[in-house]
Amino acid sequence: MDPREVQSQENSHQNQSDSRLAIDIGGSLIKLVHFRRSADSTVDSPNDSLATLDVIDNDSAIKGRLHFAMFETSKINDFLEFINSNKLHLNAGGRANDVLPEEKVFVKATGGGAYKFANLFKEKLGIILDKEDEMDCLVAGANFLLKAVHQEAFTYMDERKDFVQIDHNDLFPYLLVNIGSGVSMIKVDGDGKFERVSGTNVGGGTFWGLGRLLTGCKSFDELLELSHRGNNRVIDTLVGDIYGGMDYSKIGLSATTIASSFGKAISDNKELEDYKPEDISRSLLRMISNNIGQISYLNALRFGLKRIFFGGFFIRGQEYTMDTISVAVHFWSKGEAKAMFLRHEGFLGALGALMSYEKQS
Repeated sequence: MDPREVQSQENSHQNQSDSRLAIDIGGSLIKLVHFRRSADSTVDSPNDSLATLDVIDNDSAIKGRLHFAMFETSKINDFLEFINSNKLHLNAGGRANDVLPEEKVFVKATGGGAYKFANLFKEKLGIILDKEDEMDCLVAGANFLLKAVHQEAFTYMDERKDFVQIDHNDLFPYLLVNIGSGVSMIKVDGDGKFERVSGTNVGGGTFWGLGRLLTGCKSFDELLELSHRGNNRVIDTLVGDIYGGMDYSKIGLSATTIASSFGKAISDNKELEDYKPEDISRSLLRMISNNIGQISYLNALRFGLKRIFFGGFFIRGQEYTMDTISVAVHFWSKGEAKAMFLRHEGFLGALGALMSYEKQS
């Protein structure tokens, strides 16, 4: 994510605190957003590995920078050390930098881990996690990005990426599909106005979990990298495999359409070790992405929504994943709906938690 200068249209970060810290602790990943005020447009990142986004609000003369970081939830101790070594929790809630040891430091947090690991944060860093509702934060984060960040939303299909100009007066309603360990589908009608209308337990955690069992990959990124080299047609049964290489044109299915994910494993006289791990990961990624795209469109259809935004760290900006989701939405909608993606896709919850500081100022 390259730095982008943006003008906030939500008067975000309007208090006079030097910094803010917000955390989204999911089942698979921890996402962190740190805001630091600046007298000029240059701010040193707390850590060189952090992606950044410059924020300028001319209405309140606030300048600063948003920093983003991500850790696996299983490595939470590494995450706590990261916060401590970079002193991100000092002044995190608007307190002075000379916070006394006995004083309480509150940090906004969301996600199930905000409850699960609350005691650990208190014991290790003296941080009290001020918990915010997960769905509230997802929607607030998405609305902030779509209103405030230039070139945030884009479409991707057939190797073409096109940024979408968002009319702030015509943003709502839309369907927000957040793909984390599982998938939540949220109908957003306005700021703070939303309803979770559906979801599926087949999401990023499914890809990672099954992928680890089937390929031995130790990380999500390793599994994604493996899928880039794979060929799902070795494992998936295509329409052409059933119809002798021909399309099933009467119902609009091409010969290359997947008829059954992992279907060839039924008829092939092979064991798991006979298949290449890269082909397995490719087939798995294709299966889950197709399923999410189809379910998302069907829910958009329920409510007459033409605009679908996909977020969550499952996508990771991967072209193959985005293309698969886009093709699924395009196919089932007969071209009437489009899948749209977000540059800061994985940080919606953390950004929403960051926005919640304004509720108490």
